[in-house]
Amino acid sequence: MRFYIADQHFFHNNLNTAMDHRGFPDSETMNEYMIERWNARVKKKDEVIILGDFSVGNVEQTTEVLKRLAGKKYLVAGNHDRFAKNTRFDTSLFGWIHAYKEMSDDGRKVVLCHYPIMCYNGQYRVNGEGEAKTYMLYGHVHNTFDEELIRRFVRETRESVRTVRGETGPTPIPCRMINCFCMRSDYTPLTLDEWIALENE
Repeated sequence: MRFYIADQHFFHNNLNTAMDHRGFPDSETMNEYMIERWNARVKKKDEVIILGDFSVGNVEQTTEVLKRLAGKKYLVAGNHDRFAKNTRFDTSLFGWIHAYKEMSDDGRKVVLCHYPIMCYNGQYRVNGEGEAKTYMLYGHVHNTFDEELIRRFVRETRESVRTVRGETGPTPIPCRMINCFCMRSDYTPLTLDEWIALENE
């Protein structure tokens, strides 16, 4: 199975009292909880795509956490992933590291970036049933006001229509952007279908 998650911020103690207000007593407790949630879901042969800001720890700290996490890990690098640029870091701990990636997931296209892309490649494409064929998965904004601005954009875009060559009338714009922020899933990596279901709740 393939899972997605963003913005764990391992070792980032300030997020317990500011910004996210995660509420853990310290980063060690937070780290252990996130590792437990991950390993309760992910098996050895599963794939997990991390949409950035995995860890603010140093090379040694981050390496230790990675070795404790099950599955094959892939990193869409975020602004806090400084460990990945350190020459001492063993990049083979990830299957790949990219700033941007487009992939297929069960017949659907996923556009992967740490930063939300409002005009992403394939955002107008739908299948024969009118369902979105492309999803933009992102992180970075956590649950801040920036995320609310993105939500407003998504709502307004979905309420819009455009004329498409070959169609009989105005066509809605699907606009499927999903914030894979770890707190939304109680720090558990989710499949694309699970993130879609969470969006529709």
